[in-house]
Amino acid sequence: MSQVTLVVPDYDEAIAFYVGALGFDLLEDTPRGAGKRWVRVAPPGAQTALLLAKADGPEQARAIGQQTGGRVGFFLEVSDFDAAHQAMLEKGVEFLEAPRHEDYGSVAVFRDPFGNRWDLIQSRASKPSSNSD
Repeated sequence: MSQVTLVVPDYDEAIAFYVGALGFDLLEDTPRGAGKRWVRVAPPGAQTALLLAKADGPEQARAIGQQTGGRVGFFLEVSDFDAAHQAMLEKGVEFLEAPRHEDYGSVAVFRDPFGNRWDLIQSRASKPSSNSD
């Protein structure tokens, strides 16, 4: 999968959040005419990008933040959960819960400014092992 569309109310507001607060790379921002743009962002090194699509009409506007029916629909996997969590807090990202440490790894749910729920996650498999001698 190369990209996933995420409907947003405003291109620049979305870029500010995903690039500014989450540290994603702005891969492309190409004018397409009639106020439309082809905007792609992705976490550094990611294989899949988000295509930020400005809502066109009331039906699409109603879908903003509800594209996954209120469930967590996006997963941002990191290699250092604590550092990523702290950096996101410092940039004003709204977390809906305190970090949890589950069998599968560390996780905390956050919400983007448009209402989409995300998991910030570090899987146990990607955690460095701690050997105590």
